[in-house]
Amino acid sequence: MSLEIDSEFGNTDKTTSSINIRIYYEDTDSGGVVYYANYLKFIERGRTEYLLNLGFEQDKLSTNEGVIFAVKSVTADYLLPARLNDQLQVTTVVTKTRRASIVFLHKIVNLKKNKVLFKAQVIVACLNVKSFKPRSIPSEILEKING
Repeated sequence: MSLEIDSEFGNTDKTTSSINIRIYYEDTDSGGVVYYANYLKFIERGRTEYLLNLGFEQDKLSTNEGVIFAVKSVTADYLLPARLNDQLQVTTVVTKTRRASIVFLHKIVNLKKNKVLFKAQVIVACLNVKSFKPRSIPSEILEKING
């Protein structure tokens, strides 16, 4: 699913994807807000859906292509809390590809309040499934990402 990239992601024609998430009791901490590590789970889902929207399933990439993707680094900004029953939108865009890595930007917005709650940049490395050493991203994936 594609949507227009807003100013948060700069002026680009790159493909974005978004998913909606409802906050359940299990997502919150003792203070009644979303536990900070859960935002990382939400953006992981966003990256998975981004690849699915391009036609790539990670289990099949592992089996058929011998590649897996692993997070190399995360830079995250927690701006506002999400709370029980909030409905959030996780937006994902690729801003850069290299031979063996992809840079993703993520934004999580509270849909009712139209407020940005969280932003992150994640660098994902492409690894050989057996050796866990870096390897080139399959050309089919790069072609779909880069148009």
